[in-house]
Amino acid sequence: MQIRFTKMQGAGNDFVVLDETQGRLGLGAAHYRFLADRHFGVGADQILTVRAPTAKAAADGIDFEYVIHNADGGEVEQCGNGARCFARFVRDKGLSLQAASQLAGSDDLLRDLYRRRKAKTLLLCPVERFFI
Repeated sequence: MQIRFTKMQGAGNDFVVLDETQGRLGLGAAHYRFLADRHFGVGADQILTVRAPTAKAAADGIDFEYVIHNADGGEVEQCGNGARCFARFVRDKGLSLQAASQLAGSDDLLRDLYRRRKAKTLLLCPVERFFI
């Protein structure tokens, strides 16, 4: 299996970033472990995935879904350094040219701001509370 990916680093953490905006790759925990393996895979602290939002999320103003997997293959909720890399990836790949993008993570809503090609991230309240 061949997978297109981008390798990024932020403040000493390194990431493999996957673009699933056109469709899911169907990866499981074993695939994420292999990608993160520094001897036989690409090597990374975490795997970051950008996905198109669900129809409901898009109606609520969400631009992307942001999914993070640790090197052990397990999904995690957030990573500040990863969020900055994710924001830069979205901007550099032309997936969003907006000044700000709303991202739905597994349990937080993130707003990524782009200034002078440097991504800054503000963590906002959890999605469940934000939309009440």
